[in-house]
Amino acid sequence: TTTTTTTTPSDPTKDDEITKRSPTSIPTTGTYVDIGANLLDSMYQGSYRDKRRHDPDLNLVLDRAWSNHLDRIIITGGTIQESRDGVRLAKTDPRLFATVGIHPTRCSSEFGETDAEWEACLEGMREVIREGMVDGTVVALGELGMDYARLHFCDVETQKRGFIAQLQLAKEMNLPLFIHNRETGTDLLEILKEHYYRDDIDNINNDMQSVAKRAGGVVHSFDDTLELAQQFLDLGLYIGINGCSLKTSDNLQVVKELPLDRLLIETDCPWCDIRASHAGSEYVKTKFTTKTEKKYETGCCVKGRYEPCHIVQVAEVIAGVKGISVEEVAGASRKNAYTLFGGLVKLPQ
Repeated sequence: TTTTTTTTPSDPTKDDEITKRSPTSIPTTGTYVDIGANLLDSMYQGSYRDKRRHDPDLNLVLDRAWSNHLDRIIITGGTIQESRDGVRLAKTDPRLFATVGIHPTRCSSEFGETDAEWEACLEGMREVIREGMVDGTVVALGELGMDYARLHFCDVETQKRGFIAQLQLAKEMNLPLFIHNRETGTDLLEILKEHYYRDDIDNINNDMQSVAKRAGGVVHSFDDTLELAQQFLDLGLYIGINGCSLKTSDNLQVVKELPLDRLLIETDCPWCDIRASHAGSEYVKTKFTTKTEKKYETGCCVKGRYEPCHIVQVAEVIAGVKGISVEEVAGASRKNAYTLFGGLVKLPQ
């Protein structure tokens, strides 16, 4: 089935686009929960590689998401300012939620060098989290983790220190984790065990009756081995799947073996689009009318810029690999998202 979407322009502007979207009552339930969307990326403001191609169109992107059966979207934060902006945006719609955190590649620039700068950074995160938790807008701490593929942005030791500091903050605030893990072997896994789950493991080993269970989390954009996935699952974590998880035949074999009750789906938009060269592309059935950024056209998606509406493609690939229906994938991942992220409902103010 090929789906073409159209939307009605709503006169977006760069400065006012976020504030123009007023909160409404809880809408009719949709089908998909996109647990990871980088909606603050400059592409949604019409800028590509520092070149302005069209007017900001985030409102149209969101309209397209809701009309294509999105139920909830979680906006990913990667710096303190991005987290603030994400919370601000999420507060404009009851279907939008946010994470607060510092991406591993940004630890050097965000945390600074002195102990005072580190503590000020953590206190800034606490403020944003507290503001967002009042009405249920903030549902996770992240994107936190480690990335050995991009050490030119931040060295390993600074990444580790930033990861551990945020793990302690997550325990303090009792928030689930939204974890980034790229080419770290078992380093990130071992840090999680030592600095996040240690108390639980010790209590279990000592046969204590009461175990303080952590809020858990998700390893997002997973593209590693089944063995590593199983070790994360053994800790009680969920596995997040997007287009970057579906590139190779090895990736697909891992996804095939993942238990449906521990699987979450995401777009990681505007990144991680499923391309024709990817192994998973053969299972994609839903297509959207697309134009290049230079030939931008209202109502069309932009080539190379993923959106929340593309979540259906991720679900289609997973369904195809597992030999089940798209509805089963959507239903299970939605249930898992609601379970992990506290019900995904805003509190009345």
